[in-house]
Amino acid sequence: MANSASQRKRNARTERERLENRRFVSAVKTQFRRLEEAVGSGDSAKAETEHKTLVSKIDKAIQKGALHKNTGARRKSRAARIRARV
Repeated sequence: MANSASQRKRNARTERERLENRRFVSAVKTQFRRLEEAVGSGDSAKAETEHKTLVSKIDKAIQKGALHKNTGARRKSRAARIRARV
C-alpha cells in the first residue's frame, strides 16, 4: 500500500495507463478476428476494409506506446498474409 500522496497518485495513473493499453491491444485482436471472418466469407471488399482498419489500429497502438514498433510490424505482416488469402 502506498504511504505518500504522490505514490497513490502514481499508482492511479499507472492503472489508468494500463487499462488504456489493454484497450488498444484488445481492439487490435478484435480487428484480427473481423479480418479473418471477412477472408473466410470470401468477401474481398469487406476484407480490404477490415485490413485497412486493422493497420490503422495497429499504427495507433504503436503511436500511443501500447505496442512496440517491431510487434506492430510483425502483426501488420501477418494481417497482409491473411488478407492475401482472399
